[in-house]
Amino acid sequence: MSTWKYLLRRLGMGFFVIFGVLVFTFILSRVVPADSARLFVGVRARPEQLEAARERLGLDDPLIVQFANYVGGVAQGNFGISFRTKRPIIDDLKVFLPATLELVIPSILLAIIIGIPIGIYGAAHRGTIFDQIGRVFTVGGASIPVFWFALILQLIFVGLLGWLPLGGRLSRDIIISTPIPHITGFYLIDTIIDGNWNAWWDALKHLLLPVVVLAAYPIALLSRMTRTSMIEALSGDYVTAARAAGLPQRTILYKLALKNAILPTLTVLGIEFAFSITGAILIEIVFQWPGLGKYLTDSILAADFPVVLAVTLIISFIYILINLIVDMAQAVLDPRIRLE
Repeated sequence: MSTWKYLLRRLGMGFFVIFGVLVFTFILSRVVPADSARLFVGVRARPEQLEAARERLGLDDPLIVQFANYVGGVAQGNFGISFRTKRPIIDDLKVFLPATLELVIPSILLAIIIGIPIGIYGAAHRGTIFDQIGRVFTVGGASIPVFWFALILQLIFVGLLGWLPLGGRLSRDIIISTPIPHITGFYLIDTIIDGNWNAWWDALKHLLLPVVVLAAYPIALLSRMTRTSMIEALSGDYVTAARAAGLPQRTILYKLALKNAILPTLTVLGIEFAFSITGAILIEIVFQWPGLGKYLTDSILAADFPVVLAVTLIISFIYILINLIVDMAQAVLDPRIRLE
C-alpha cells in the first residue's frame, strides 16, 4: 500500500471517530437532566427570558435540525456559548488551550531530551551502576504522586530558596505594568514578538516548576520503553553482524538499533502527549495555572455542559491528530506497517 493510500485510510478512520464523538456529545447534551435554558439565564429567570434563551440556543428546533446546526457550528469553530462566562466558548478556548499547550509541549520535549538518551545509555551499558541508577530514577518518576512532587518542589524552590514563583503564569506587577498582548496565546512567544523581555523571563520562571512536574512521568515512561526496545534490538542478528564487521558502537546504536527500537517509543510518546493535556488538570490546580484543565474543572462544578462537550471534542481531535502523526512517522520508518 502506498503512503498516500495509507494516509487516506487513516484520515477516513479519524473522520468516523470524530463523527462518533459528535453524535455522542450531542446525545449526552440532550439526555442530561437539566434545563439548558435555565442554566444559561439563571434560576430566577422569568418565562419570557427562558423562551428567549431557548430560541437563542436553538432548543425549540427539531432534534435533527439541532444536530445539523451543532455539526455545522463545530465545523466552523462555533462551540456555543458558555453558561458560566456568557462568552463564546471558542473565545475562552483561545485563552485556555494555549496555556495548557505551553505546559504540555515543553514537558514532552524535556521527556524526549532526557528520557530517550537515558534509555539508550541504559541498554548499551546494561547491568552497570549507571544503568541501575537510571532504572531507579525512572521507577521513581513513574510512581511518585504528581501533587506530592509538585508540593515538594514548591517547598524547596519557592519556600526555602525563593528562586521561583509559587504559581500562575505571570507576576502581578508584570500584568499591571507591562501586559502581554494576545497574539498566539503562548506567553513565551508573544513576549518575544512584543519585545518584552522582562515579561518573557517572568513567564519562563512561572513555567519551570509545572513543566518539570508534568515531565516526570513521561521521562520515566520513555526511558523504560526505549531501554526495553533497545535491548531487544541490540540482541538481533543484524547487530551481531555489524559488530563482527567492525562498525563503531555509535553507528550500531543510533543508525541500526535505534531505528527499530524507536517505533514502540513513538507510539507511547504520542499517547503520552495527548494524555498530558488532560493529565495537566491537577498540575494546573496546584500551580494556579489558568489552562484548559482548570477551565474544564470550573465548568463541571458549574454544570456548564457546552464547555464540557467542547473540551471533550477538542481533546478527542487532538488524540486523533497525534495518533495520525505517529502512524505516519512509523510508516515512514518501517514500510512494513503500510501493508497491515
